[in-house]
Amino acid sequence: MDECLTKNDIFEKELMFMLWAYDLEFFTIDYASKQYGVVKRHMGDRYIFPMVNAGLMYKHFDRLTPSKTREDHLFRDENKYTYKVRYALTQKARLMVQRFYNSLGA
Repeated sequence: MDECLTKNDIFEKELMFMLWAYDLEFFTIDYASKQYGVVKRHMGDRYIFPMVNAGLMYKHFDRLTPSKTREDHLFRDENKYTYKVRYALTQKARLMVQRFYNSLGA
């Protein structure tokens, strides 16, 4: 694990969060904080926002995302006061997780 952390210049908590989020297409901060057992404010400030800034996560569905697909229409009952941004892992983060899993088998 140490090799993966130093090679990719990430912290252990970021790797563990990417392992948790790897199987999810997207998630909200509310869902992640409940499932991961972290206070909602800390989930955003300590996990998600630094990872977005590092290019490991992105906003999969944002309030301003144009509606083109069936999935976009699933969230139409939400308005600007109740809408939750959906986050997802970037391809870069997914490749890090795959390399980590491959190193466990070696």
